[in-house]
Amino acid sequence: MKMLRFRSPSLRSLDQEILCTIRLLDDSEISCSIQRDTRGQFLLDHVCNHYNLLEKDYFGIRYVDPEKQRHWLEPNKPIVRQMKSQQPYTMCFRVKFYPHEPMKIKEELTRYLLYLQLKRDIYHGRLLCPFAEAAYLGACIIQAELGDYDPEEHPSDYIRDFKLFPKQSLKLERKIMEIHKNELRGQCAALAELNMLQRAHSLETYGVDPHPCKDFTGSTAFLGFTATGFVVFQGNKRIHLLKWADVSKLKFEGKTFYVIGIQKEKKLVLTFHTSTPAACKHLWKCGVENQAFYKCAKSSQIKTVSSSNIFFKGSRFRYSGRVAKEVIEASSKIQREPPEVRSFGPDPPLMPPPLFVTIADIHRRAHHVSVCLLSLFSSPCASMLPTPVDDSQGGVDLLFSSPVQSPARLLRELHADPDIQAQLEAERERDRAYERTRLAARSRMSGVLTSSLRLLSSNDRVNACVLSVARFVAVVMGVLLVTVPTLLLLLESDIDVSFLHEIRQTPEFEQFHYEYYCPLRRWILCKISMAMENLWSD
Repeated sequence: MKMLRFRSPSLRSLDQEILCTIRLLDDSEISCSIQRDTRGQFLLDHVCNHYNLLEKDYFGIRYVDPEKQRHWLEPNKPIVRQMKSQQPYTMCFRVKFYPHEPMKIKEELTRYLLYLQLKRDIYHGRLLCPFAEAAYLGACIIQAELGDYDPEEHPSDYIRDFKLFPKQSLKLERKIMEIHKNELRGQCAALAELNMLQRAHSLETYGVDPHPCKDFTGSTAFLGFTATGFVVFQGNKRIHLLKWADVSKLKFEGKTFYVIGIQKEKKLVLTFHTSTPAACKHLWKCGVENQAFYKCAKSSQIKTVSSSNIFFKGSRFRYSGRVAKEVIEASSKIQREPPEVRSFGPDPPLMPPPLFVTIADIHRRAHHVSVCLLSLFSSPCASMLPTPVDDSQGGVDLLFSSPVQSPARLLRELHADPDIQAQLEAERERDRAYERTRLAARSRMSGVLTSSLRLLSSNDRVNACVLSVARFVAVVMGVLLVTVPTLLLLLESDIDVSFLHEIRQTPEFEQFHYEYYCPLRRWILCKISMAMENLWSD
């Protein structure tokens, strides 16, 4: 009888597996396992394969760190090095770049996912709209979800079962029911969703992911990036719109974000302040990505951008992926049978088989047993050495209980002999004379040494002080020679090494960078500029 054997992965590869859970736009979840070197593009491709989605350049994966700061997962970097939260990881699949014209989207599947994103934007208050527009958008959602109005199936308050808006009044619900009954009858789900997209994309807040900050007056403002350009809102009112063609540079330093552009043939510099340096960096990266996606004609034209100036590189970022024009061109060439939109198959089996889990458990248990055995054999009570014998009944004490004549009795007999006594007295006298001579010589030598030490003590103190100062200076110089290049490597280089990345992500290093290093850097630049001006003026 042959034994059936299963081949399992190595224990080392099991230790490196990390579970990721991705929440989709309809609040369902899929999971997969990644390795420590798996890049972000793997997760995006995994979700797109789950949907059978080809127009995937509009989408991205977002996560939130322990400080509640949101981030977009960078596709060309390892996932583990980007995540700051504890394992297992939880992320969200969301629309990252809203199409400027939803009608140009080739496949219904892509339009459906954009529709789900806009539903979320409406519910969370990101897509602001007046009463009439809100009623029409709500009616399109009801038509897509329920179909035509049927008085036998839909009671008078059927809209209340749908939470569409953050503040959903009775008046708004009645208007939604009115449009649903009279204006949208006969529309299929795809057509109702398309009408919703067409109406939503004309709103000012379409595609705006608001970033809260303070302007130069200290007033609260919300910044956003759309297909048109950079926008600023205060409350529900848009106060700035700077088209991408007029934006020349986006940069940040610490918590301050700068937008430099041209408006009405004049240079414009907008300054905003975020709550944390991490929020400011996220804002800058979002702006750089949106400008590249909507403005550039080809992805090959995009260069690596820096947040700082020519003297210091600061944060650097390189856009990856196709731009909007390339996506639209690629979509027009799609030729396949339309995939199923509103019904997706079961999630693929991405968790390790039960056999792998059992092997991992065995590995952990074997490690536990080895630790227990090690502690057992290293314990004194489990020593394998023989126990020492007790000397209380043997050894030296046995000599004094011996029947042989004792040393004390022998000494008494020797001291009783007169000749022995005379020899002992002569030896004592020689010893006393030798001791007197030795003491006299010692006294003479001590006098000489004392006088010499008195002469040298002052010089020795000076030499010792100089030597200690020299040692201190040498230690300080050695520390500076090691510390300064290391700090410059961490602060100014873009070397992507794991341990450097981990140091840069620590709160202590970020605090040092933004509170001490950035002001020092600005001061140095100011001094350099003044020196250059004086040089040229002379």
